[in-house]
Amino acid sequence: MSEIKPEILAKAKAWLTDIFDEDTKTRINDLIDNNPRELEESFYKNAAFGTGGMRGVMGVGTNRINKYTLGKNTQGLSDLLKSEFKGETLKVAIAYDCRNNSKELAQMVAEVFSANDIEVYLFSELRATPELSFAVKYLDCHAGIVLTASHNPPEYNGYKVYWQDGGQLVPPQDAKLIDIINNLKFDEVKFKARPELIHSIDKEVDEAFQNASVKNGSFDTPASAKDALKVVFTSLHGTAITVNPQVLEKAGYKNVFIVKEQEKPDGQFPTIKSPNPEEPEALEMALKLAEEKDADIVIGTDPDGDRLGVAVRDLNGKMILLNGNQTMLVMTWFLLEQHKKQGKLSDNSFVASTIVSTPMLKNITEDYGVQYHEVLTGFKWIAKLIKDNPSLDFIGGGEESFGYMVGDFVRDKDAATATLLACEIAAQMKADGSSFYEQLLKLYTEYGLYREELIALVKKGIEGEAEIKQMLIDLRENPWKEIDGEKVVLIEDFQASRAKNLQDHTEDEIKIPKSNVLIYYTENGTKIAARPSGTEPKIKFYISVNSQLDSIENFDAENQKLAEKIERIKKELQLG
Repeated sequence: MSEIKPEILAKAKAWLTDIFDEDTKTRINDLIDNNPRELEESFYKNAAFGTGGMRGVMGVGTNRINKYTLGKNTQGLSDLLKSEFKGETLKVAIAYDCRNNSKELAQMVAEVFSANDIEVYLFSELRATPELSFAVKYLDCHAGIVLTASHNPPEYNGYKVYWQDGGQLVPPQDAKLIDIINNLKFDEVKFKARPELIHSIDKEVDEAFQNASVKNGSFDTPASAKDALKVVFTSLHGTAITVNPQVLEKAGYKNVFIVKEQEKPDGQFPTIKSPNPEEPEALEMALKLAEEKDADIVIGTDPDGDRLGVAVRDLNGKMILLNGNQTMLVMTWFLLEQHKKQGKLSDNSFVASTIVSTPMLKNITEDYGVQYHEVLTGFKWIAKLIKDNPSLDFIGGGEESFGYMVGDFVRDKDAATATLLACEIAAQMKADGSSFYEQLLKLYTEYGLYREELIALVKKGIEGEAEIKQMLIDLRENPWKEIDGEKVVLIEDFQASRAKNLQDHTEDEIKIPKSNVLIYYTENGTKIAARPSGTEPKIKFYISVNSQLDSIENFDAENQKLAEKIERIKKELQLG
């Protein structure tokens, strides 16, 4: 048995005091006696906020999700709210997803807020994350919390913080909150609830959110077109079952077939290896049902209902999965077309995406004479863009990781409204003798054929964290000079806020917040981004390559060339 480091043992023993409950102390003593490795993983650092709030493995310790780490977060947020909104009657909204312990943790969070004299609006049952974002504004709250770990494995949970605009916490409040939390002691957390300050919410907010989704996601699709569309939907055991079918029904879609085996919310996700719509395996049951029903479109959502995977039929009638970039391209084109028809496009209209998403989106957006803005990974940065530019009109936007936002009535990615939008596109395209997929190919012929691939290398634990850190150091100290025979012409280092042109040796300032991201561009437009995940033990590499496509008939051959190019790059750079 390995020896326990003194500093780890000291941190663990601090959790054996009367501040902590007996079950926690029993579990820590068991780790001390029987599992020093897990003890070190549980205490070697404090769990921290990333791109999606705090997310981690549930268990005892400072590096785990539990009532004490989340209680400390909540106490810190209570203190921040009191300093930011002095003299106001403070209100927060709380939602939770299907994960193990989410309901109990949400109740505990509500109790800590109430103990700090803050009014709490707690959803009576599990709800999707975008509804929480909506509820913050709808109920005129100062902040919101959702207990979720998105698509992580069953042992994970998490804590997302929203501000009064309905967007996730961003600068300067995020830094203030982290500073407050870091200076708090566990015995300063107020756990004694004031039940009279905790209010249960459900149907009123549900109705308002569903109606807003229908209003923002509907675009004059004829009833006959809706009737002709067959939709398969799966919530992958998650929260979207509480809203997506209802939104589709309200919008007039009658032929919606739900994957029954995955309909019941379940934090163990028993029918799938990963509750992630990015993974083809997760949608296998839905694709099987689609063949049985001769469906036109398949939609699957992640556990907290903010991301969606889409499958549609190709030109040969075969159901294929689209990636997040492809779905985003068609959705954005459709929104631009609809706004153009309605005479709503102007110099103040804008579309937003992230620095690791497909460059093709910029080509489409600028062709419509609309502003295009790029932000760091995470929808909180798109929400901040909207908040900071009230004179601009946000049309829509997304990111490669299967998230999309239609308008700004929700300030986070929203699979409910995006599901309806996908069905509107599919229905209208089918009625016009085309299809969702054929429209994607038309965009490729007009704006260039782009192919993207994400490589995520899992590096767990203390050693993994150090390895990820070193990989990025090596990329900075020994940058790639050539990729697949193409010279690297530009390197963007978002941590240093510098873009270095390797042709004329000039440097420009990057005017968005600092982040540990590197992006390489070659002379032929190949783009490779590297960044550590903010919520998972991974380092991610985003590869984008492109070519010209002169006709839809040549798509398969040209797309295969790009696939082969990506494989060469992966081998050359030893990715995967």
